[in-house]
Amino acid sequence: MSDKKTVIVTQTGSPIGRIPKQEATLKGLGLNKLHRTRELEDTPAVRGMIAKVAHLVRVETGE
Repeated sequence: MSDKKTVIVTQTGSPIGRIPKQEATLKGLGLNKLHRTRELEDTPAVRGMIAKVAHLVRVETGE
């Protein structure tokens, strides 16, 4: 059992037509197709990446 906080991120928007930085941020989060979900460690770096593409993802808190 890990005490680390996690965040569940699901891609809901397409990077087509977006600026290249946003597409690269999605790839950095491990998201490259619609409705793909990743469970990531809740760190300031990950939160910053999520903030850059908040309009393309849905975020839930993990356990």
